[in-house]
Amino acid sequence: MEAGEETPEFRKLTDGESRALLERNHVGRLAYSFKDRVGITPLHYVYSEGFLYGRTGPWYTIKPGVKQSALLHNQWVAFEVDEVEDLFSWRSVVVHGAFHSLLPDYPEDQELRDHAIELLRTIIPATFREHDPTPFRDMLFRIEVQEMAGREARPATPGDAERDEGKA
Repeated sequence: MEAGEETPEFRKLTDGESRALLERNHVGRLAYSFKDRVGITPLHYVYSEGFLYGRTGPWYTIKPGVKQSALLHNQWVAFEVDEVEDLFSWRSVVVHGAFHSLLPDYPEDQELRDHAIELLRTIIPATFREHDPTPFRDMLFRIEVQEMAGREARPATPGDAERDEGKA
């Protein structure tokens, strides 16, 4: 840091702040593992009542079909959402949970599929309709939020250094 620059402040977000960040954003990154590889894929989502709902299609981050194979063999995933204003002004939430595909061939998934489509249409009204902008994303899913942790960085405010020195 340059002379005169203050050390930024870092803090944990409350559960309410973390949920609010998930609710107001709709693009995040899904991290998953398979054998000796870790993949990460950006995608659209909607957060609702403890679940992340989204859709995806063929993933080519490592090689074709790896994402689907990975998620069929290991349902435990991480999902990250960020709000970044600048280098020391950001908020981030990381979710850990179980990934569940909502398959069209399983009648027991139909109600969840309908719910997922209804939620996704709040951000992309043409989801699974004639003018769908991403028709190749035909795999619906939901992630059960089992752990959630949020953090925030913000520029130091004047006087923080003096207060911090007094705590030492």
